[in-house]
Amino acid sequence: MFDFDTPAPRARAESIVPMINVVFLLLIFFLMSARIAPPEPFETAPPRAAAQDPLAGDTLYLSADGALAYGPARGEAVFAALAARDPALPLVIRADAGVEAAALARLAARLAAEGQGALRLQTVPR
Repeated sequence: MFDFDTPAPRARAESIVPMINVVFLLLIFFLMSARIAPPEPFETAPPRAAAQDPLAGDTLYLSADGALAYGPARGEAVFAALAARDPALPLVIRADAGVEAAALARLAARLAAEGQGALRLQTVPR
């Protein structure tokens, strides 16, 4: 008449806590290992050329109107900031395509006179 047997035990559900822990660990890993690049001081459109290897080194920015930027330094303060860097490392010049060649040549001559080593002009592939 009455069935007083104990009910069958239910299957225990899988916990998602370990998966959440792994996701957060991965998130922390990628946040800690990511290199956050500082924004460019001003917009430049480098000249176009044949494909080249990516350039490595410190970057000197030259805008179309002749403004200079290197790290936090702007204008003539750039040359004082460049004097503190290791001249054995290459200096990448990211010049706007609208910069006159004569202005770029004057800049390169001044950098060479101040003891800067190898200069490289950054371009974009055609």
